[in-house]
Amino acid sequence: MDKTSDKKEDSSVKLNYVCRNIVDCKQGTVRAVRFNVDGSYCLTCGADRTLKLWNPHRSLLLKTYLGHGGEVYDAAGSCDNSQLCSGGGDRIVVLWDVATGRPLRRLRGHAGRINCICFNEESSIIVSGSQDCTVRCWDIRCRQTRDAEMVLAESSDAVTSLFVTDHEIVTGSLDGRVRRYDVRAGELVTDCVAQPVTCVSQTRDGQCVVVSGADSTVRLLDRDTGELLGEYRGHDVSGFTTESCVDNTDRHVLSGSADGHVYCWDLVREKLTETLVHGEVKGSASVVSSLSPHPLRSGLLSAAGGTVKLWGPEESPDGPDEA
Repeated sequence: MDKTSDKKEDSSVKLNYVCRNIVDCKQGTVRAVRFNVDGSYCLTCGADRTLKLWNPHRSLLLKTYLGHGGEVYDAAGSCDNSQLCSGGGDRIVVLWDVATGRPLRRLRGHAGRINCICFNEESSIIVSGSQDCTVRCWDIRCRQTRDAEMVLAESSDAVTSLFVTDHEIVTGSLDGRVRRYDVRAGELVTDCVAQPVTCVSQTRDGQCVVVSGADSTVRLLDRDTGELLGEYRGHDVSGFTTESCVDNTDRHVLSGSADGHVYCWDLVREKLTETLVHGEVKGSASVVSSLSPHPLRSGLLSAAGGTVKLWGPEESPDGPDEA
């Protein structure tokens, strides 16, 4: 085989994302950014105790939600875009009405700050993970009770990240474990990463779990067996919490970094293909701490300091790429 064919075989496909827009959120440090279910809008969680709803494509602020007594660390939108849930430093889960901006429920039970939160697929249950080492499931269909429907207390350290499927709750913890709770079967499977876990997410095909570690390594695990399929390095965590994810094609692994960049690797070859520069300011303001991939097509939101950047493929001569 000649050198030309070797280069073709080893070549990795790039994302070729460009910055489409910048949103100055004006809410202190943005703790998390999240697309809504169809990618038309996004939520930003602020150190100034506010939750904001944006059209990130136009930098248009649609609504500000006030009511938390501490920093807001995570939020999510319901499947019909009518409600939001959020949690933060005040240890309270808040259910919001999108249109009016009013809190519908305040759910108390966590003994530490809430690091991560999401709805189940039907948006009938809110699942929250906390610094108190527990995951709590809140049935919001029942208006009488304010206690959690279920408490998962197997973690020995803070729960930092979680996601929910139709029958599983997957969590990441600083105790170095990824836990998969099969709600239907009542079973728990634990995978040991041996490093504090700062973020867990899944590939679009649902076959793998993407795990960010405090050792500046992103790992790809087989969802069923826990087998290590890939490791991705080059970014710098430096003691900060950074998130990771995959793009809409399952071809790239993406991670935030303390140096103000988003790192992009070829998922199969485990090679760094490119970096996206969010900011050049040194210090905590430059840390790309949160990422949110577009739920339907090519695109990404990144948060660092007080700004959010919208990334997407370069426009073709016929208009924006909607693939």
